[in-house]
Amino acid sequence: MNKPDSETSLVSAAKSPPWLNRTVWGMACTSFLSDLGHEAQSTILPTFMAALGLPPAALGAVEGIADATSSFVKLGAGWLSDRVGRRKPFVVLGYLATGLASGIIALASGFPLILAGKVFGWFGRGMRGPLRDAMLTDTIPPSARGRAFGFHRFGDTLGAILGPALAVALLYASNNALEEARHALWWSLIPGVASAIVFAVFVGERARVNVTKHSFRLALQSMPVRFRRYLLGVSIFGAGDFAHTMLILAATQLLAPDWGRLTAASIGASLYVLHNIVYAAAAYPAGALADRYGHQRVLSYGYAISMLVPLSMAAYFYWHVGSIGLLAVSFAIAGLVNGVQDTLEGTTAASLAPPDHRGLSFGLLGATNGVGDLISSVVVGALWTIYPALGFGYAAVLMAVGAFVTYGTGKAAILEG
Repeated sequence: MNKPDSETSLVSAAKSPPWLNRTVWGMACTSFLSDLGHEAQSTILPTFMAALGLPPAALGAVEGIADATSSFVKLGAGWLSDRVGRRKPFVVLGYLATGLASGIIALASGFPLILAGKVFGWFGRGMRGPLRDAMLTDTIPPSARGRAFGFHRFGDTLGAILGPALAVALLYASNNALEEARHALWWSLIPGVASAIVFAVFVGERARVNVTKHSFRLALQSMPVRFRRYLLGVSIFGAGDFAHTMLILAATQLLAPDWGRLTAASIGASLYVLHNIVYAAAAYPAGALADRYGHQRVLSYGYAISMLVPLSMAAYFYWHVGSIGLLAVSFAIAGLVNGVQDTLEGTTAASLAPPDHRGLSFGLLGATNGVGDLISSVVVGALWTIYPALGFGYAAVLMAVGAFVTYGTGKAAILEG
């Protein structure tokens, strides 16, 4: 008698609980509060750094180094979580660190402390990310992963809408951008710390009995070829996928000649709110479509659409276009593709990786994204210093190649299957 697939038997052995269970709700509420805090921080950071006299390259370096730190932590945390019986305590600590980071940045008067605060927060983000995603995957049937991850992202992004909205209100309320930026950063401590409390209280976890004791090297070797091919596409795309907070800086520079620096910064932050509204609206439909038509296929389409964002920004800088309407279109497209990307990269990894190395698979995905984020943010920021259209043109090329490779590896996997 053939031994049934472990994941299929787990789902069919008993009546599967509804996918919208306590864990999904608790994680969505946690992410809502966390994003409420750190998206306010992300929205105000370009204005804060500009008010301190720091150049675009400094913002790119902060975002890239922090993302790279987060991603390498994900790699180690994911592997470790496969070897221990509990993931929840590490997730709680990760959310707490991310929340406290805003207070560190609020104390800064220059680049070093800003970088330290961002890295500290993103260290926590890296620790919590793959473990939370593995916990979420373990509680839902495979057929509903897209919807569950999409719902989680929806809650995540509701906070990302309200956080920047508050930052915009604070910028409009004063003529002193630097001081209002500090106030917003201090405010963001509250929801950040609350997110850790909500996860600790409302998200449950049962200790796992069968845990893998493979060494890190053996665990890496056990990853299927299909998963490795998928990471190749993600890595190429990620090398062009710059931090979207840089769009705020771009909008500020393009609009400043007509609106003034402070008003232009407020408009840029408002456009980022639009970005996050579209992100929230796109997350669940993207997951539902992927459950029906294939996660990797829909993800590759999202990758392809994303290159319109840097192409449009390059055009705006080349022709000196300072149109709020055109910028709004670019920000909306960026939000759309972020909703697709953040929802489906994890679900695709979950479907391709072995269940006993699920934590490591999410860690590998995070590390791959982190290397890409470091390359993209630093390179785009450096090229921007020379001429902005160069940086965005570079990003568009890498995104297009990444979309092609991701679609091709997904199609090849279907043919092999």
